[in-house]
Amino acid sequence: MTELILSRLQFAVITSYHFLFVPLTLGLSVLVAMMETWYVRTGNETYKKMTKFWGKLFLINFAMGVVTGIVQEFQFGMNWSEYSRFVGDIFGAPLAIEALLAFFLESTFLGLWIFGWDKLSKKVHLMTIWLVAIASNLSALWILIANSFMQEPVGYILRNGRAEMVDFLALITNPHVIYQYPHTVLSGFVTAAFFVMGISAYHLLKKNHLDVFRRSFYMAAIFGLISALGVAGVGHLQAMHLVEAQPMKMAAAEAHWETENPAGLSLFASIDEKGQKNDFEIKIPGLLSFLSFNRFTGEVKGIHELQAAAVEQHGPGNYVPQVTSLFWSFRIMLGAGMWLILIPIVGLYFYKTNRLDQKPWFLKLVLWTIPVPYIANTVGWYMAEVGRMPWIVYGLQKVEAGLSTSVSALSILITFVGFTLIYGVLAVVDVYLLLKFIKQGPEEVSTDEAPRSGIKGASLWT
Repeated sequence: MTELILSRLQFAVITSYHFLFVPLTLGLSVLVAMMETWYVRTGNETYKKMTKFWGKLFLINFAMGVVTGIVQEFQFGMNWSEYSRFVGDIFGAPLAIEALLAFFLESTFLGLWIFGWDKLSKKVHLMTIWLVAIASNLSALWILIANSFMQEPVGYILRNGRAEMVDFLALITNPHVIYQYPHTVLSGFVTAAFFVMGISAYHLLKKNHLDVFRRSFYMAAIFGLISALGVAGVGHLQAMHLVEAQPMKMAAAEAHWETENPAGLSLFASIDEKGQKNDFEIKIPGLLSFLSFNRFTGEVKGIHELQAAAVEQHGPGNYVPQVTSLFWSFRIMLGAGMWLILIPIVGLYFYKTNRLDQKPWFLKLVLWTIPVPYIANTVGWYMAEVGRMPWIVYGLQKVEAGLSTSVSALSILITFVGFTLIYGVLAVVDVYLLLKFIKQGPEEVSTDEAPRSGIKGASLWT
């Protein structure tokens, strides 16, 4: 295999593995903070048990995310040095801010939260976990600002063969960030919600700590439903923006070969990429125009026209990404999204009618749904990154131009195999620790305070 293929494979493996932990960190930090908030407001020890139990799982996940994230950033200098030379002036700024501001804020207050249970007042201790949650999600913002420049370059000039920043405000207000950030963060919230719902369902099936896990399930179901609806809404707006900013990505995701007005949406298609056509498809007339423009009429450009325009603008080459994989990735993401909206609705209905414990089939279904948001997150990022091929920086630098020129295929292969094996070991350790503490359940906590009743909002999660 060539240096290009090996470098792309290595980055894909490391990034995909790292991103297994990021969404859960974003969402679970907020859920744990909400649980401790209700403990401080009500004095109910059940919420303290919930906070400590889910907080322990959050810490395991956070530690794995840190380890894998550090390795990821080194690749920019190792395998992609030409990319770093070209956009380092811009790409490095948000990454530096993320590390120096968000990550250190997150890590500092996480330490205070871990060791401050018996040393800080309740309100100060609560403040530390909220700062962890805010910093975690702020960290994601700076990472996505960097990624959004790769998707939609703004605030730069080309000088001496490099892209240099001339407008920092344009960088942080990139239109791509406005849609990508809430979509990613809300997806993390959904991931955490189903993580909590699934583990709660496991313990409800086992009849363990029923009060703790009923409340956990209910809180997570509300959190997950609101977040999943938010993902769907923001995703629609993001797709409308991409039709204008990255039309080839959306055309490939729809296997939309010919320009149409109105444009129909293919539910299923048998795609012939070599022949650049669909052998068979089931279409809903006008729906692609609606998703693109919020109306059932409107011209949606096809792959053939977009390829011709790209050749005219950038020169000879293939500007069509992998249509089949993008087409099905998009549909897996949409199908998962609908499922992740349906499950909390059914769960809340059973909870409110006091039948949740009496529905073992549903609890098992929720437990087996834990991987679904992870799958949706992965295929969503696959679409975001592979969909802009052949560009590493959209419209400015192609992928092969960003590759390091002095790293051999053998060197990349050795590190690729090494990282994959190490990450495999870490995966075993992570799963072992999570299963150990999940099966162990919540620890007993002191009952030095009686629950305080009559506080406004105290009954929301009861």
